[in-house]
Amino acid sequence: MSKVAIVTGGNSGLGFATAKKLCENGIKTYIVGRNKERTESAALEIGAIPYLFDLGNLEGIPNMIKEIANNGNIDILVNNAGIHQKKEFTEVTDKDFANIMNINVQSVFAVSREVVKVMKKNGGGSIINISSMASQYGLPKVIAYSASKGAIEVMTRAMAVELAEFNIRVNCVAPGFIKTKMSTNALDNDIQRKNKILSRTPLGYLGEPSTIADAVYFYASSESSYVTGTVLPIDGGNSIGF
Repeated sequence: MSKVAIVTGGNSGLGFATAKKLCENGIKTYIVGRNKERTESAALEIGAIPYLFDLGNLEGIPNMIKEIANNGNIDILVNNAGIHQKKEFTEVTDKDFANIMNINVQSVFAVSREVVKVMKKNGGGSIINISSMASQYGLPKVIAYSASKGAIEVMTRAMAVELAEFNIRVNCVAPGFIKTKMSTNALDNDIQRKNKILSRTPLGYLGEPSTIADAVYFYASSESSYVTGTVLPIDGGNSIGF
């Protein structure tokens, strides 16, 4: 019987690459997205199962997980979905901050809580949270996003300790500067920033979405059976570059 995975925000970027990797390895994968056309198209392309849902609807999360679990166990959860905002510190409203924390932190907690209920009944599983190197740096104009990713890394450690007795492992992948459509457009329009990034990245190039997918798959597989509570930077050495 094949394993079952959920990838939130799996219809594009790093989430899509991750869902693709899981599908290629025979894992029945649900990709959760709020855009019907994009989610269904992505699922069709890689052989995943689309699940249309807006993670801002916290009250609806228990039913979503119940519906997915009715079709079998949930062995793997990848908390990838998140939103970003670039804004001057004093221009960030309370609503802005709360909205980012709601999607990037509260929905991760709520989805994980419901999935853990299923995993406990079925003898364990693996949860992989997606952070960002923004949690390690002091980056300007992304205060809410940075705070949310810092919270994700602390949650990862707390979850790992509490859930270990149930054979549920919890780890985190922290992507650095990865070559997605969005990041490529942004950096191509800001050559100075792009050169700064590359100059302090020892490997000297941007990562590919597949490198994140590979790291997530490691955590999802039995190859990491004795690993929990870790945060793995996938950044070409950028966080230790000079």
